[in-house]
Amino acid sequence: MALPGRERIYIVAKVFFDTNILVYTVDKKDPEKTRVSRETIKSVTQNHSSVISTQILQEFYNAATSKLKIDKIAAKNIVHNLRNMEIVTIDLILIEQAIDVSVLFQLSFWDSLVIAAAEQANCSYLVSEDLNSGQRIRGMEIINPFKKRAYFSRDDTR
Repeated sequence: MALPGRERIYIVAKVFFDTNILVYTVDKKDPEKTRVSRETIKSVTQNHSSVISTQILQEFYNAATSKLKIDKIAAKNIVHNLRNMEIVTIDLILIEQAIDVSVLFQLSFWDSLVIAAAEQANCSYLVSEDLNSGQRIRGMEIINPFKKRAYFSRDDTR
């Protein structure tokens, strides 16, 4: 037992996952991306707080059923199992923030909506292959787990 006043306080980093990372976990076409995606999600969920948005859930379901031809009920079950992650609801205010991000950073609206949702959840990291790995946008570090190994510290003071 720690002495009074000598306890360690850990701040757990919040990590936002873009759709493509989730889709690769069930995509059998690229075993390496499947492995890296699964390892990244496992590592983050064990040590940090995972975050997605309603946009990510919708895009995942659509890609899984239309592009990967996964059974709709199986895809629904996967979506249901993501309930343990923090889920940001897309609303009008978030859409307006995404428009601002899109204009300021010259990004697509959909990428900007991901950034705005991650920012709203106070995430330290955004895991995506669609943005520039290592870039910092609105206080978040973009990490592409396929370009370099993504290591997240156990405690994060951001």
